[in-house]
Amino acid sequence: VQLQASGGGLVQAGDSLRLSCAAVEGATRYYAKGWFRQAPGKDREFVAAINWNGRSTEYAYSVKGRFTISRDNVKNTVTLQMNGLKPEDTAVYFCAIGTGRGPFLDASLYEHWGQGTLVTVSS
Repeated sequence: VQLQASGGGLVQAGDSLRLSCAAVEGATRYYAKGWFRQAPGKDREFVAAINWNGRSTEYAYSVKGRFTISRDNVKNTVTLQMNGLKPEDTAVYFCAIGTGRGPFLDASLYEHWGQGTLVTVSS
């Protein structure tokens, strides 16, 4: 399954960015989706997850209230709206498709991963 992520870039603290991820394979349309990130020198960490119909979401404590995950099952996309960005949000962001309905916080429950998009937040 090919995932195409876009929307990363260089912004200043307090700015907003919108990340999008499109799944080419239609068979994954109704599976859980999520976003993870990996900062330089750190392990990959959970950011946000959404269940198959978009009615249930989960967020990492560090992004709760600033980030919003959403999905469009017609277009087979998942989006991460990031507001109030902080320098500590700097990382490569990965979208992923889960193995079931979700939402899932555990990376091991995701089967397909995008190539990552870099978000850099300057202070």
